[in-house]
Amino acid sequence: MISWRKHYKRVLLACSLLLTTSASIYAQDLKGDAKKGETLFKTNCSACHALDKQMVGPALGGVVDRLKKEQNLGVDWFQKWIKDNKALRASGDKYANEVFLKFNKVEMTQFPNLTDQDIADLLEYTTNPPKAEPAAAETDVNSPEAIKAAQDEKNNSSALLISLAAVGGLLLWLLFRLTQLVNLHRKSGEISALDATRINSIGEFYEKYNTLGKALMGLLALLALYGIWNWLMWVGVYKGYQPEQPIYFSHKIHAGENKIDCQLCHSSAKYGKVSEIPSVNVCMNCHKGISEYKGKYIEEGKSREFYTAEIKKIYEAAGWDEGSQSYTGKTKPIEWVRIHNMPDFVYFNHAQHVVAGEQTIIKAKKVDVVCKACHGQVQEMDKVQMANNFTMGWCIDCHRTTEVDMTNGYNKEYYQKLHDKLKKQYGGETKMTVDAIGGLECGKCHY
Repeated sequence: MISWRKHYKRVLLACSLLLTTSASIYAQDLKGDAKKGETLFKTNCSACHALDKQMVGPALGGVVDRLKKEQNLGVDWFQKWIKDNKALRASGDKYANEVFLKFNKVEMTQFPNLTDQDIADLLEYTTNPPKAEPAAAETDVNSPEAIKAAQDEKNNSSALLISLAAVGGLLLWLLFRLTQLVNLHRKSGEISALDATRINSIGEFYEKYNTLGKALMGLLALLALYGIWNWLMWVGVYKGYQPEQPIYFSHKIHAGENKIDCQLCHSSAKYGKVSEIPSVNVCMNCHKGISEYKGKYIEEGKSREFYTAEIKKIYEAAGWDEGSQSYTGKTKPIEWVRIHNMPDFVYFNHAQHVVAGEQTIIKAKKVDVVCKACHGQVQEMDKVQMANNFTMGWCIDCHRTTEVDMTNGYNKEYYQKLHDKLKKQYGGETKMTVDAIGGLECGKCHY
């Protein structure tokens, strides 16, 4: 009697082997596109991987050939690992678990959304990355064009020197002729008559112009007093102050080019009195994975190597070892130079302005981010500088012109009676500004 159950199991096993083999062959036959793979790599992988060095994860340059040679693993293994490495480890895959343990059990992100073709493109990029476009070749100093340019420059310089010499000769000739003319008139007696009326000392000048001299001295005294008064009024005003910092941190790159929100680093501006200088661990949140600068923007006089060297200073401060991707415990404080520092007798609360006054300040100062109202266009600054005077008058002017946000639930409830009173007194279109709710009271800022 024929055992159909036995034959049924064999058929299922054969189909499974056929499907597995077909999938493996299909994966092996896929041809990758390195250019598309580069885009996918930068989007999905570059935060943890590089081709030429270990970061959070291993270096991926030549990884396909390396694992084929060392572990006898093919493209189908990469397909499983990238799409769902957790399931691959759970299945007992030896190498998948070795990698997981080697890199401190940091779980790699799963990418089930990537197709087999996407993964083939990624692997092709790690195997044969596109060559970087060659930089513009420097002009050969011995080329005919360079020699001609140098000769033209030399000719221009010679022509300029000849012209200057000619002008100098002409001036000397004119001086000689004028001297002859003066001597001729002196002999005729006209110059001698003028010499008799000439003032020969300061005393003679003072006697002759006594009244005018006193008026002039009085004017000079007034100007001196005004200068002293003006100097005293600007004591402690440091608009334009732009100190050198221990690490060259470009706000233009971070806030401008990369659009990083101000409060990602200066988080206490929204919740406290002071907008703190961020600690180095805030920098390391990003720079654990960004160890070199590859951005398009480069300030004039700087280079990518310069910015990369500044990142290394952060590692030194944090005690971060790039090789082992771990902290050594040997830290070094960064001695930032403070730019904005209110005097001790002034009370200023960042949260009050950033939260309660955000919408009206943005509207009044015509800015898109409330921070810019006081700190200027920071996203355009390579080196941050003090953008405003921050004098008492500057603050008061702002309080006199900035409206209270009456769409804010608290303000609407708390100041509604005052607003109604102002409308009756000054008309229905009256706007309530900050000075009306105590913005000019001394005790608000000085106590």
